[in-house]
Amino acid sequence: MRPRGICILGGTGFVGRALASRLARDGHTLRVLTRDPEGAKALWVLPTVQLIQGDAHDPAVLVRAFRRVEVVINLVGILNERGRDGSGFRHVHTELTQKVVDACHATDVPVLLQMSGLNADSQRGPSHYLRSKGLAEDYIRERCAYGPQWTIIKPSVIFGPGDSFINKFATLLRLLPPPLLLPLACATAQFAPVYVDDVAEAFARCLDAASRRRQTYELCGPQVMTLAEIVRFTARTLGLRRWIVPLPDPVARAQGAIFDFVPGKPFSTDNYLSATVPSVCTDDGFARLGMRPAPLTAIVPTYLRPAD
Repeated sequence: MRPRGICILGGTGFVGRALASRLARDGHTLRVLTRDPEGAKALWVLPTVQLIQGDAHDPAVLVRAFRRVEVVINLVGILNERGRDGSGFRHVHTELTQKVVDACHATDVPVLLQMSGLNADSQRGPSHYLRSKGLAEDYIRERCAYGPQWTIIKPSVIFGPGDSFINKFATLLRLLPPPLLLPLACATAQFAPVYVDDVAEAFARCLDAASRRRQTYELCGPQVMTLAEIVRFTARTLGLRRWIVPLPDPVARAQGAIFDFVPGKPFSTDNYLSATVPSVCTDDGFARLGMRPAPLTAIVPTYLRPAD
């Protein structure tokens, strides 16, 4: 694989850091657009990474960042918005993607890789999150008929060191006061958790092969688990004896409505709605890429340590 010039949006986030490290190993020259270069110290040690300060929502900034690069990778995404009407999701997922595609056209970028989400669908998605991601996919497929060549990656929930998924539940489990019961919304929701390094490898494998252009890859780990099973495994890994109490569906939805108004939104109505559809692949994207993904139960114990 020959080295390429690549611009990454969202390169300072959880997936972005793993991907930048993976691509740097192959000698690619990386531009990472960020509003806060000082806050991206984890990337400073990568010799082929250039941090560019700027607002990704500014079309002029995108055009400058995309000049003379061969690949643009858009990883930008949010799990919750400040409001409740979907405008925050559309701003980050849909409108930004439209600006990215337009900037790719303006600078003749030949390849665009887009991070979407499993079950993203502009029409049938039950949540603002999934519909806004689906609208972004629609725009890419419609506007990129003659370039840039695109690939869309759609993972299930992603885990790994520094994640906000397993680590969030680990924190909750550690902090539980007696009687050590954790009321859990969406306990029966199904996921196929995927390891962040496997997601990064999938992106790396989509860089060169022409056969992977205009393709969509669903990425799932080898284990399908309910949320309750994931949380119970997290507790066992920590060596904690905790009781998971599944909340009835109406109570879970009410909890989301209440948490809509909690700063930071640890849970929301939109999260609840996203969880009503199984986050499980209908197509094995890893197999199509020649990969065997790692199981959650093998990786989580390597970064979660038992509580004292």
